[in-house]
Amino acid sequence: MSVMIDTQGLGRYFGHIKAVDGVSFQVAKGEVLGFLGPNGAGKSTTMKMITCFLAPSFGTAKVGGFDIQTHSREVRAQIGYLPENAPLYGEMEVVEFLNFVAEVRGLEKAKRRASIDRVVEMTSLQGVVRQRIETLSKGFKRRVGLAQALIHDPQILILDEPTDGLDPNQKHEVRQLINSMAKEKCIVLSTHILEEVDEVCTRVVIIAKGKTVADSTPQDLRRRSQLYGAVTLTFSKSPPPEIRGTLERLEGVRRVEAHTTNEGLSSFTLFPGQGREILYPVVQEAQRNSWALNNLRLESGQLDEIFREITR
Repeated sequence: MSVMIDTQGLGRYFGHIKAVDGVSFQVAKGEVLGFLGPNGAGKSTTMKMITCFLAPSFGTAKVGGFDIQTHSREVRAQIGYLPENAPLYGEMEVVEFLNFVAEVRGLEKAKRRASIDRVVEMTSLQGVVRQRIETLSKGFKRRVGLAQALIHDPQILILDEPTDGLDPNQKHEVRQLINSMAKEKCIVLSTHILEEVDEVCTRVVIIAKGKTVADSTPQDLRRRSQLYGAVTLTFSKSPPPEIRGTLERLEGVRRVEAHTTNEGLSSFTLFPGQGREILYPVVQEAQRNSWALNNLRLESGQLDEIFREITR
């Protein structure tokens, strides 16, 4: 895969405050990079530097092979950028605004109509194309912002909180759209929604206090979770009083935690020892004793747990 974004020690000062402190990562065509971090970590500042809205105080970055400081015009031409607060002209109708952006992007007049029709369909804006932008809901405004980022069919997409303000159905549509574009483009996606990372991202970079603290796949991050490989049993009726001791004695089980579900059912989570897999012995024991189970679940780990641990 060809590298489309390459940042090396990128940093930015605001006065005496170092907002970004030597961030380095690469993103190739066909990758969707989840760019994560707590509020104030430097995510938006990093994205603004990559897209040439801010000059770095130190470090370098190349986008599509072009240096962000010496060839910013070429960088901008290749990028579709949805910033955190996308500037929109409220007095314009949606179709007028998209035509304006297409013109600014240098699309020939003959091609603008087809480009507008394409992005309107992609972002499900058909019902509001003749409405003034200032009359739209926050969710529709966000979709207009996404449409303008796609108008020139860029090879590189930088999306800062693309589903902010969308309802669950709209979020699902945007995630499907990102997945449909993933193979042909290089996409950087900043989000606070960790389920979004699971659904669309092939890699994750986490920054905290301006520094890179993790660069991995979502699956590898999950492996660092205490819950990874654990097994949760929920009983449909009260289990025998000796059940906890039985569970603790199972091969490979390191410890057992007891819970009560919202429905008042007894639930136990069994944590494996290092390098151990405990699903099979748990299932065997459940079958042998004919336990009345409501649910038996193999835990895949929790990204939010790892996110908190890494960025604490």
